[in-house]
Amino acid sequence: MINEKIEKLFNDQMQKEFYSAYLYLSFEAYFTSKNLKGFAHWFRVQAMEERDHAIIFFNYLNLVGGRIKLQQLDAPEWDFKSIEEVLMKSLEHERFVTRSIYNIVDQAILEHDHKANSFLKWFIDEQTEEEANAEQNLSKIKLVGENDGKGILMLDAEMATRVYVIPAPLAATNQP
Repeated sequence: MINEKIEKLFNDQMQKEFYSAYLYLSFEAYFTSKNLKGFAHWFRVQAMEERDHAIIFFNYLNLVGGRIKLQQLDAPEWDFKSIEEVLMKSLEHERFVTRSIYNIVDQAILEHDHKANSFLKWFIDEQTEEEANAEQNLSKIKLVGENDGKGILMLDAEMATRVYVIPAPLAATNQP
């Protein structure tokens, strides 16, 4: 059985992960409207990863006898002024998610919930990668500048090469 405080934090995190997917689909739609299909593709893959993160929490709660409480998702932002703004919002959001994961880890330690703490280690590593990717994307657009059409097209082509990979915790369980 899972600790009630941890169960609530996991349900809240699941909602944040589903919202992240929703937000990244909004970013995808923005880039599609700008005919930047590579950027759009990158955020589609990101949305799929965030959905997967929510499912990993879902599966864990089921595994440990927790109660799943799906929560309402707010509408994400959709009106952006620039590529840089979207990429900055992506970085800010990843930092927000990292802080949330750290908060859950801190609570798991306080509650002596070693199973939850062990489970969350994958998310700590994942957030390190997520923030690094977001920082790299933002630094590249700042380097190129939004008025350099050739540079933007080069970045767009690079972003199009991203490949979706099933996260290890889902691949290990053979669950979608």
